[in-house]
Amino acid sequence: MRVWFAFTGAMLWLGIYLTGFSTVHWFAYVPAISFVFSAITGLCLPLTAAFKLFGVRIKEISNQTVH
Repeated sequence: MRVWFAFTGAMLWLGIYLTGFSTVHWFAYVPAISFVFSAITGLCLPLTAAFKLFGVRIKEISNQTVH
């Protein structure tokens, strides 16, 4: 997941660079920063916010084996 965040963040930053830092709207920096932050820290705040907003629960999987 972190590799995907890093790759997507890098593509966003490349697009911002090729367009021009002064030309791009300020809101384009928000996803670019959040993807890089998620890749570095492992905390995906936008994904967590979307889960809470839509009421999605992640199923927890136990690593215990049944004997």
